[in-house]
Amino acid sequence: MKTIAMAILFVIVLAVVGGVATFAYFIKDAPPLDEAKIKDPLSSTLFDMNRKKVAELGGYKRTYVSYKEVPKVLEKAVLAAEDARFYEHHGIDVVRLAGAVLANIKEGFGAEGGSTITQQVVKMTFLSPKKTLERKAQEAWLALQLEQKYSKQEILEMYLNKIYYSDGIYGVARAAEYYFGKTNLKDLTLPEAALLAGMPQAPNRYNPFDHPEAAKARRDTVLTLMARHGFISKDEAEKAKQVPIQSMLVKHRKKQSGVPYDAFIEEVIKEVTDKANVNVFEDGLKIYTTLDQNAQSYVENLLNSNRYFTNKKDLQSGIAVIDTKTGAIRALGGGRHRDQVEFGFNYAIKPVGQPGSTIKPILDYGPAIEYLKWSTAHILVDEPYAYSDGTPIRNASNRYAGAVTMRRALTWSYNIPALKTFQAVGKERAMEFANRLGMGFTEVYEPFAIGGVSHYVSPLQMAGAYTAFGNNGIYTKPYAVTKIVFPDGTEMDLRPKSKRVMHDYTAYMITDMLKSVIRSGTGQSAYVPGLEMAGKTGTTNYGKDGSKFGLSKDDVPDSWIIGYTPNYTTAVWVGFSKKSETAFLTDREQRIPKLLLKDIMSHIDDGSGKFQQPSSVVKLPIKKGTNPPKLADKYTPENEIIYELFIRGTEPTETAKDEPKELPMVTGLTASYDQAANTISVSWSYSEQTDDTVFEVHMKDSQGHVQTAVTKELAVSISNPTPGASYTIAVYAKEGERMSKPAITSVQIPGSEPNEGTPTTPGDGSNNSGNNGQGNGQGNGSNQSENNGNNGTSENGGNDENEGHSDNPSGQPNGGTNSGQPNGGTNSGQPNGGTNSGKPGGGTGGSSPPSAPSTPSNKGSGTTNGSAR
Repeated sequence: MKTIAMAILFVIVLAVVGGVATFAYFIKDAPPLDEAKIKDPLSSTLFDMNRKKVAELGGYKRTYVSYKEVPKVLEKAVLAAEDARFYEHHGIDVVRLAGAVLANIKEGFGAEGGSTITQQVVKMTFLSPKKTLERKAQEAWLALQLEQKYSKQEILEMYLNKIYYSDGIYGVARAAEYYFGKTNLKDLTLPEAALLAGMPQAPNRYNPFDHPEAAKARRDTVLTLMARHGFISKDEAEKAKQVPIQSMLVKHRKKQSGVPYDAFIEEVIKEVTDKANVNVFEDGLKIYTTLDQNAQSYVENLLNSNRYFTNKKDLQSGIAVIDTKTGAIRALGGGRHRDQVEFGFNYAIKPVGQPGSTIKPILDYGPAIEYLKWSTAHILVDEPYAYSDGTPIRNASNRYAGAVTMRRALTWSYNIPALKTFQAVGKERAMEFANRLGMGFTEVYEPFAIGGVSHYVSPLQMAGAYTAFGNNGIYTKPYAVTKIVFPDGTEMDLRPKSKRVMHDYTAYMITDMLKSVIRSGTGQSAYVPGLEMAGKTGTTNYGKDGSKFGLSKDDVPDSWIIGYTPNYTTAVWVGFSKKSETAFLTDREQRIPKLLLKDIMSHIDDGSGKFQQPSSVVKLPIKKGTNPPKLADKYTPENEIIYELFIRGTEPTETAKDEPKELPMVTGLTASYDQAANTISVSWSYSEQTDDTVFEVHMKDSQGHVQTAVTKELAVSISNPTPGASYTIAVYAKEGERMSKPAITSVQIPGSEPNEGTPTTPGDGSNNSGNNGQGNGQGNGSNQSENNGNNGTSENGGNDENEGHSDNPSGQPNGGTNSGQPNGGTNSGQPNGGTNSGKPGGGTGGSSPPSAPSTPSNKGSGTTNGSAR
């Protein structure tokens, strides 16, 4: 037993010695207890995306409060919340530390802290917030030293003047004035003191202006702790819990700061305090941000100008610009004339209103593609409809479009197809999809489908969600800070992790439809030529709440647009800081977000980059109006073809059955002979002419010989007609394989007609060189030689034994190598060989009109021009 006891004692001594040695090793690099740092806070330096200095934060005047000015109710609240045994320990609370150690053993290191108020002062002043054994050892060592140099009252005074209270407020005295309007701490009530004591644990989360419910829960927790530790009675605690948070607060104070780019820097402060739990005004940090100073300056100047805004009372706007690929925030427009708005309210990052129809890609159509694999050609019927509870739903126009594709429904923002899509997806899957994009919904209902959400959204939140569509389905939570560097050189990376939130086909198909919104839909006013941009507009209506302000239920309080390119995503909101009888947007004012987006994107985006179609997506020509979609066939008219996207493997296989559609005939056809020039002039009119329209002119003489000219003009000239001959002229309009019926006229040439077969024109067979007869743009040959380029098809008047020189793949009427030009070479001086009566190539068809050629083949068989120019 003696041996065992000695062994146990040896192990204990060894553990103590080892612990002391480890502790000594950790504290050897601890910074000195510099009193200047305790009394004089260090300013932090901010850098932009190019590591250029932007601003220095710190050194501002503060309302310093001494311990004597701190009321007992506040002191007790702080001790209950942070360090109930503060007056009993010497800088380290062994009892609390033991409990924290057990929690860390059970739940992992960092699960619970055992820091005293003294340790928190040390951490805020000298150390980084990282939870490491080395930092905790240094924190404990410096806390012991601090307790030796300063009294408990002095240490508590340091703490109360250092802590952060959100919205750029530091120190309990300034916080009491900001939240409760009290400049004397002695005037604080019990619930007010409890709220101030509880906020430092998570200042932004418990900000009572922004999160009153969370603030109340934290305040009530502090009150419970105060009763538990005997600082107040249970009855006092319960009575204080009944005080509403809103009844304690005053209005926001106006901001008093000369900080540049304050809207952006406000987000920087929020991120750094949330993620690193440090004081940017006092901790001497180097903060590296994502700020693009050029974009930020442009956005601020635009908001403060009168280029697009009216002078309507309380008209406001918020803008967020994000890098589409990385999620890095490049600029934040916090509002118009920020020196005149309430302190702390940033319209770019704070919830400002319902999203309206900008929610449709997020809650409706995105989930439909992701889960149901709908194509952009999926048909939805826009018709009189109602929510599941029977409440009617309508479109903004009060009209119905009937059966429309999903693309058209989104392009023109029809409400009824959006609701039907939401119902088909199901609210659980819709909410799951939206929350992967950072929407933070705890519940969704049918009105959410068209933007009637139960909580407001911010421009930054909406821009962040849309980046995933533009980034191939990858989402990164928007961020303004890349890293911070502490005075001791320790670095902390604050960039969030990127994650895939949807298939690449969902992202691309939504993007392609939203490109239609900008090019031809509700967002046309934002279109920037040369810029590949997608986007969605949205407005909200007052509904029944409009009557409170003397407004119609259809009056619009908010207007949105979110637009994105491969480089940038920008969300723009325009609305009002206060609801009133004038707080509605006119039609012109509803266009302001589109004009702002166009202006901003034109300035910051160089047009580089394209949205790349992934291999999982197929683009196909579809016959318009088919349901289910059918492929267009070769006879489907161009104006009945739409190009839509399908997930590979789901594309249609059935083809629409269309017949060639006949074109309208030409009108006003006339032909006259000019004896002086020895030419026949032919002219006509055509009201349906397009860029694809050509005209075929067939002229047959009394012996059945046919000359053909092809032109885009409305007239042709035919040289050297045969004296005494009678000519029948037919003109056809043609677009691809579509052709009109002929318009026909005739003309008689003076003189005596020669014997059949006797050449009377310069193309008399003397030129057998095979000249291709290059066209002059009107189908006119450059010489008067005859054709040697027929395929040998008798129907075309060719010689069955002569394949000619045709290599025309387009199947145009001429058989030569001149790609369908009127002249095809020379052929023994006759306009066209062969005598197949009534056919375009010759014969003795008498005065009957020359017929149109049959459907061209790939061999290029066709008629010739003879001497036609």
